Amino acid sequence: MAKAVAPPLYLASWSYLIFCALFCFNLQVVLSKSAPLLKLDSNILQESIVESINNNSKAGWKASINDRFLNYTVSQFKHLLGVKPTPPGDLQSIPVKIHSERLKLPSHFDARTAWPKCSSIGNILDQGHCGSCWAFAAVESLSDRFCIQFDMNISLSVNDLLSCCGILCGFGCNGGYPIAAWRYFKRSGVVTEECDPYFDQTGCSHPGCEPGYPTPKCKRQCVGGNVLWKKSKHFSVSAYKVHHDPSNIMTEVYKNGPVEVSFTVYEDFAYYKSGVYKHITGAQMGGHAVKLIGWGTTDEGEDYWLLANQWNRSWGDDGYFKIRRGTNECGIEKSVVAGLPSSKNMVQEVSNVDDAFLDASA
Repeated sequence: MAKAVAPPLYLASWSYLIFCALFCFNLQVVLSKSAPLLKLDSNILQESIVESINNNSKAGWKASINDRFLNYTVSQFKHLLGVKPTPPGDLQSIPVKIHSERLKLPSHFDARTAWPKCSSIGNILDQGHCGSCWAFAAVESLSDRFCIQFDMNISLSVNDLLSCCGILCGFGCNGGYPIAAWRYFKRSGVVTEECDPYFDQTGCSHPGCEPGYPTPKCKRQCVGGNVLWKKSKHFSVSAYKVHHDPSNIMTEVYKNGPVEVSFTVYEDFAYYKSGVYKHITGAQMGGHAVKLIGWGTTDEGEDYWLLANQWNRSWGDDGYFKIRRGTNECGIEKSVVAGLPSSKNMVQEVSNVDDAFLDASA
């Protein structure tokens, strides 16, 4: 009897993309129907929800009207949540990292203080209106790991990953796959922020700042004539999923640095201000990716994860938030991905200006 042959991975990915193109809109309609009072063109922030959470003695966290979303509609907020389900064919080939060694882990850990020379760990960025969270959390985590591994402060380019990975990573500003970002780092590398910037550093005019801003085009050219695109590339040697056991996740962060995590966002998350978040009220909005940098336990004995978001410092606790640890709150412990930095093609000074000019004009 002939054995069944599985289709190539690229065919599986293409099938998934076609499936999404045909049915994702219908899925959004179904989700919207589950919350008939939540209109897509209404404001995401409502005083009644703030009062509901803050008057709940069991909530464990405080809500507020965050400046970041003052003028956002429900639709615009949902668009920020850019984590898409990994194509089924890709799931089979993702290695799972399990730490077998038994380390004596501290009860509290913060990567910012563990590696104080690595300034990138404490950066809070802003994805604008672009659904690029999957790219931000990946690039930020790899930047941190380069500093931890090689003692070099570096900011890698979200724009490179967002615009140049293409359909292998998903849909750019309309969402993508976190594990595919790490595979891109391994396969193609990622240039520095200096070479291909997402930010202008003086205001919100970077890609994604305006509603409806399209995914930037991949140019493969550094903005400055003194840096070569290929020589600005930084690679990872691996791309893997971290086993969901909390102690395993803690060991990964303790040994190798911050990781990228994904979780389901509900309406109430937009209001987070302080404390240890757990879902209290509101409809499901979508999937979001952030950077996990530590853990701890409150004075009341509640275990939490410490994470950096990319909604600027006007949101949450100066851009950070805590979420309940050990219960897979909103699925956060089952979607952890990372990779290790590579010494391949480490930053080199360009000595030949003519070569740089030729590369930029190609």
